[in-house]
Amino acid sequence: MHVGIDRLPDLSAFQQLRTARVGVLAHPASVNRNLTHIADVLAAHGVRPRIFFGPEHGYGGEAQDMDAVSGSVDPRTGARVISLYGERFEDLTPKAADLAEIDVLIMDLADVGCRHYTFVWTSLMVLRAAHQAGVRVVLLDRPNPIGGALESVEGALQEPGFLSFVGLEAVPIRHALTVGEIVALFARREGLSVAHIDASGTRVGSPDAALTVVPPLGWAREQTATAWDRPFVMTSPNMPTVETALVYPGGCLIEGTNLSEGRGTTRPFELVGAPWVDGRKLAEDLLATGLAGFLPRPLTFCPTTRKHAGKICGGVQIHVTDTVAFRPVATYVALIGLARRQNPELFEFRTERYEYVDDIPAIDLLLGSAKARKALEAGEDPAEVATEAARVDPAWAGVMREALVAAGSTRD
Repeated sequence: MHVGIDRLPDLSAFQQLRTARVGVLAHPASVNRNLTHIADVLAAHGVRPRIFFGPEHGYGGEAQDMDAVSGSVDPRTGARVISLYGERFEDLTPKAADLAEIDVLIMDLADVGCRHYTFVWTSLMVLRAAHQAGVRVVLLDRPNPIGGALESVEGALQEPGFLSFVGLEAVPIRHALTVGEIVALFARREGLSVAHIDASGTRVGSPDAALTVVPPLGWAREQTATAWDRPFVMTSPNMPTVETALVYPGGCLIEGTNLSEGRGTTRPFELVGAPWVDGRKLAEDLLATGLAGFLPRPLTFCPTTRKHAGKICGGVQIHVTDTVAFRPVATYVALIGLARRQNPELFEFRTERYEYVDDIPAIDLLLGSAKARKALEAGEDPAEVATEAARVDPAWAGVMREALVAAGSTRD
């Protein structure tokens, strides 16, 4: 398998970058098959970027979730690093003065295939700003580590009024697309010119296209990262393994509650609990829902940071036993409802600011509507609420096809 960065040095268009003013959007997982970072790959071929941009968690990947990141300097090249994750929503977009310093922007962000994960939305916002500034974008695409098959899609589209940085455009929670496919989809819809590099290395589309996608080669869409010919590189501080990524479309929903999602442990998003949760009962109730593809193991754990830091929590670890049958969104919505049912006086949905939004509960932003929260608060059956929250719009199959064509992942 060859991802976009693996293909880049062999492309004829790459040679033009040596004389261009280049910027790069990257993070620690922006590496080739030999785990060489993009800054070093470019330098080895005579390309020295003027500016690096870093997404949430930072260009160096040190920052925790929702922590503002300051600018810095790339230790490899000495070029300045501009943070695209600050205190304000406006900080998510590159400034015109910075874009004025470059002609071409290379984007290479490893993603985990979930609407909540913000790297795809950073990529889309950067493309929009670059287009306004007359800067061409080359997106080095990567496979979806939790699979790209239509059958794996899960989660309703957001309702009007529920778009945010954890879902800037209407897509399912587990969307089965790559960063390049989502960005190309919305670029085309917005009237931007989109080109791609085909399997032979030939550009299909205008050389002056606003966006050029370099798709991966040799990826079977049903594969997860466990089948890749390279290690999984952590994409953020709490995304250490493929197993983490597999549960994340559901596990991230825990951020919308006062349950610990396992931050401050070695198994974030797999571990869920709180000091008042009976893990054994929670495991039994989860099994009784009939949801497939996982085993909930009751346990106690002690987070070292974030929610319930330093306190013993009862809860479960979600062990995925069948990656095809496992439905993370449904599983974790049911888990939330069952944990709430254990102790509705102590359970809470998060109400403080979440990803730049002050007036909508985090769980509603993550699920794309208030329906599931209100249903659980009304005492409806958690398994039934979970099934509804995980339901997929039948029209998504056509949208997926549109995205694949736009990014050159398939023939039109």
